[in-house]
Amino acid sequence: MNLPSYISGYVDGEGCFTVSFSPRRKLRTGWEVRPSFSVSQNADRSEVLLAIKDYFGCGSIRPDRSDSTIKYEVRDIDDLIEKVIPHFEQYSLLSSKRKDYERFASVCRLVHRKAHLTETGLREIVKLAMEMNASGKRKFATEQIVETLGVEVIVSATSNGGIARSSDPHERHNDLGTVSTRGPAKLKDP
Repeated sequence: MNLPSYISGYVDGEGCFTVSFSPRRKLRTGWEVRPSFSVSQNADRSEVLLAIKDYFGCGSIRPDRSDSTIKYEVRDIDDLIEKVIPHFEQYSLLSSKRKDYERFASVCRLVHRKAHLTETGLREIVKLAMEMNASGKRKFATEQIVETLGVEVIVSATSNGGIARSSDPHERHNDLGTVSTRGPAKLKDP
């Protein structure tokens, strides 16, 4: 049996390439980007997932409570770049899932180069990710992510008595007059 070709065929039917986003205030862009490759299967057919895990030599198998299956998943960016992507470059997917894979591979390469830590890079990643898995559910819409980028706090000592004002409509002031925003803020010198 040609295991690499079998794996690509199996992933064509049962696999998924996804990119998820989570708000993280401590990150420069305010967002964590998490690419993930996974394959789900009923527990009584776990030998297929074990063979895939052995083949790639990375990832983990865990229960997927959302649909009572088990899932093989690779999330480590180095493993995705060094093991998963080269496999699918050599053993192509045949279905329309190939387009999702190509966008996924582009996102992984951007994340590997740390582009997700810049506003421009994150915008490109969001655009690619939102073009993937058209029928899938999304926790955050493109606008929710992009609107938080480039938020600026403007301080003007002459026009407002030195009180910080933000261009972000979601700003909040505490008792000390300090401004906090949902996303990262850049201060301009007065």
